[in-house]
Amino acid sequence: MKKYFLILLLLMPLTVMGQKIHAFVSSGLTLSQIEGDELKGFSKWGYTGGVGAIVGFDRYETWNLSVEALFSQRGSYNGTGDPYSLSLRLDYVEIPLIFHWRDPWGGMLIGAGLSYSRLTRQPHPIWACDTNYFMPDTGDFSFRSNDLSAVFEIRFPMWKGLQLNIRWQYSLFAVKKDWEFTEYRGTNPDGTPHATKWTNDCNNNSLSFRLIWQF
Repeated sequence: MKKYFLILLLLMPLTVMGQKIHAFVSSGLTLSQIEGDELKGFSKWGYTGGVGAIVGFDRYETWNLSVEALFSQRGSYNGTGDPYSLSLRLDYVEIPLIFHWRDPWGGMLIGAGLSYSRLTRQPHPIWACDTNYFMPDTGDFSFRSNDLSAVFEIRFPMWKGLQLNIRWQYSLFAVKKDWEFTEYRGTNPDGTPHATKWTNDCNNNSLSFRLIWQF
């Protein structure tokens, strides 16, 4: 109930601007990675979708403000074993607040803003590694419950109210701090493996591709 109340509070300022509000629904896919997990590439697929509203600041709707309520999946994936294998999914409920500029010639929307995300489930990852070479700390896979991200996006008009949306999103603060990694290279003079240890802070980094239907 609190989530719906928060959404209503965000929508209320839009209604007092005296401009027409357009509601929309969206559905699509995310490609994501976790910066700091020592893996590369946007290899984790997930779903994103929800509802939203957008309102113009002027009669021509050149400048706009949108708010959404979304379900989004992010995470990390690597099945090659180099340097280790991991499949990790993070489920979020998020509320993006984005300012848009509308291209007066083609109707394309370019936007930037912030998105608050709430983690709905802690991950239960599938992982494997060669403990004689590279070893992440697998004792604690917990992530922070809150995430605040910077958002940049483009919406392309396609047909009537249908739009193609491409969105890039990056965490402004670490969603997991001090994740420890150990790499084994060579041996010490006493014959024991030589281990190098370090810690990383982790941030969500994602691209989403959605279809939006605006009413």
